[in-house]
Amino acid sequence: MIPLTIGTSADAPDRPAVIDGSRFNRHTFWCGQSGSGKTYALGVVLEQLLLETTLPVAVIDPNADFARLHRVRDEVEPELRERFGGLDIRVFHSSTREEPQLHTRYVDLSVRSQAAVGRLDPIADEEEYNALLHLDKAPEHYERGRFLDGLMASDDPARRRLGMRIDNLEILDWPLWAFGGASAVDTIDERPRVTVLDVGGFAHPAEPQAAALCVLEHLWDRRMDRNPILIVIDEAHNFCPPSPRNSVEAQLTEQLIQIAAEGRKFGLWLFLSTQRPTKIHPNVLSQCDNLGLMRMNSPRDLVEIGNVFGFVPQHLLEQSPAFRKGEALFAGAFSEEPQLVRVGRRLTVEGGSDLSVEAMA
Repeated sequence: MIPLTIGTSADAPDRPAVIDGSRFNRHTFWCGQSGSGKTYALGVVLEQLLLETTLPVAVIDPNADFARLHRVRDEVEPELRERFGGLDIRVFHSSTREEPQLHTRYVDLSVRSQAAVGRLDPIADEEEYNALLHLDKAPEHYERGRFLDGLMASDDPARRRLGMRIDNLEILDWPLWAFGGASAVDTIDERPRVTVLDVGGFAHPAEPQAAALCVLEHLWDRRMDRNPILIVIDEAHNFCPPSPRNSVEAQLTEQLIQIAAEGRKFGLWLFLSTQRPTKIHPNVLSQCDNLGLMRMNSPRDLVEIGNVFGFVPQHLLEQSPAFRKGEALFAGAFSEEPQLVRVGRRLTVEGGSDLSVEAMA
């Protein structure tokens, strides 16, 4: 067992609440309605994992909540400050102009995912899809002007149509793309202690999903390396909903279903955080063995949690609507028995805390 102290017992404030860090080699589901303290508590658990284990972590962060994970709070004890200072924490930004900016390479996507970005169907758009399939995928060929000029000047009508589609959708204008430059995926391959991908600053709604897809496809392609990593996805309903709303989301959901079903034996472990269990694809949710539940008022959602996590006593689930902010139920592989917890303090700066309402002067 690797003890992670994540707060105190809700019933006995003097007794530390501990979960087992070695059991994050299972998929974990984390949920709580808005205002329950879910993201703050997630940060507490991540900090303890960083301090007490050697498990590499990649965080897909749609609200820049963890973009300051490398900044320790002023009031933190010197010993903990020194330990945190020795951690290799990399943050890639999109919500601010801080460097390094988050970039991934379009050519690193599978052809199916490249087609999804371009809204291409292999049957309905068979000629354009085939043209995409046979393009030279060298990164240096994806400089915007030269790439589009080459397609538009082609003798092949399908290539010209493909070029027009890419131009019309303004795909090459997405700030996400590295073209021939470095990708955040290269850093993840180095396995620093944590890589935070701030995906919240992109203007196009498909860009955060495309960034996540680049990372997840790459990790899956390299799965036989058996190089473990914990993949944390905040606001996971935006990445694997029950009914995908667009082609990129459908491809991403399919990849997450595959990792949920088969990733454990390769060391690809998911940590999914969202507001409601019914907003997550059931084939992903059903593979989770750890549960962190904060305040949840919806009877339908509590029934769903009870059905999926049958090891949780019903009387504990029924207490969830009365949880105060920062209180949680932990159950599953990482907790010897279900426990009610008052989550402890953050050591690092929270990036997305609630804004206060100021009085008018």
